[in-house]
Amino acid sequence: MAMKLPPFLRPFVALGFLALACGPGDEPITPPDSGTSADAGSQNDAGTTVDAGSEVDSGDNDAGTVVDAGTTVDAGTTIDAGTTVDAGTTVDAGTSTDAGSTTDAGSATDAGSTTDAGSATDAGSSTDGGSSTDGGSAGESDSDGGYTQIRLMAANLTSGNGQDYDPGHGIRLMQGVKPDVVMIQEFNYKSDSAADIRSLVDMVGPGFYYYRESGAQIPNGVISRYPIIESGEWEDTQVSNRDFAWARIDIPGPRDLWVVSVHLLTKSSGARNTEATNLVKFIKANIPEADYLAIGGDFNTDSRTEACITTFKQVVDTSGPHPADKNGKEGTNAARGKPYDHVIVDADLRKYQVSTVIGASTFANGLVLDSRVYTPISEIYPAMNSDSGAASMQHMGVVKTYLTPNF
Repeated sequence: MAMKLPPFLRPFVALGFLALACGPGDEPITPPDSGTSADAGSQNDAGTTVDAGSEVDSGDNDAGTVVDAGTTVDAGTTIDAGTTVDAGTTVDAGTSTDAGSTTDAGSATDAGSTTDAGSATDAGSSTDGGSSTDGGSAGESDSDGGYTQIRLMAANLTSGNGQDYDPGHGIRLMQGVKPDVVMIQEFNYKSDSAADIRSLVDMVGPGFYYYRESGAQIPNGVISRYPIIESGEWEDTQVSNRDFAWARIDIPGPRDLWVVSVHLLTKSSGARNTEATNLVKFIKANIPEADYLAIGGDFNTDSRTEACITTFKQVVDTSGPHPADKNGKEGTNAARGKPYDHVIVDADLRKYQVSTVIGASTFANGLVLDSRVYTPISEIYPAMNSDSGAASMQHMGVVKTYLTPNF
């Protein structure tokens, strides 16, 4: 007969059996709390493997990381003219290119002064194209494998009564041939405010970089698909309303492209030769021989044998064959009888010249752009047949194309 426990002992006996059932070291089983394995703070927690800050995080695509405008593709970092390409920093004309003299880019023409890329016309401000236009990027639309196509253009294409681009004829002509780099003359548009100049540049190429000399009545300048990492002006002592505008451009590959936009005097061949002589001195003092060089613009030359052309031979190749229009004509003045306008490059760049191809048309030696004779006109849309014949249009554009190595 079993012994009956007194009522007061029964709770203690029950607790003893419960302890034996759990076993040594076991913990009581609890419900799956949201703070454990199913907790948002664990494997399924937004702070772990599925967390926006981890492997599946938009942290790889997040604007706050590698694709963040504040990091590698930020116009304010590696490609910003205000940082590594800032004329006021490592590529400042006050460094290796600074002659420290009258030809010094560190003087009144210093890229760190009013003509600095850090001003209203700074490639690091509203003119900074950011990433897609960076010569250092890998997937350029104009790159073919290990080479990059670069189309250069000389453009004194103003019309109307104001020596400006307000009427739009010259803008349409530039748009029609899609240049990568323009050496532009009489660089005026509307009020000439930073916003107005920016709008003109964006019509030539959205997000393109540019340099425009300051304080000039009819300024020279440069418009570029690729970053302008240094820029300025060298004094033209023969004239008071413009200077020689230059830019150092970061094209793909180990060499930079230096371009000089010029507008020589109509006064006389002697005056033009003096200008050429002075410019050659600036070039020799400031531009590394290992880099590419292009001089382009309105030379106002009556022939290709003028003294200034001979003088330029010290730094560039001026030999033919020369660009021509659809009918094979080379003249670039309004009457098409004189070679006013030129794109001439050094021997290093000349060896990479290729045909200029626009639509189904091929120009083996480059193009003299006269919309009056260009057919089919649809190839250079939005240009119109009448644009090159607009009132006070005194020049034709000149276009040459190069295929430079990226190595």
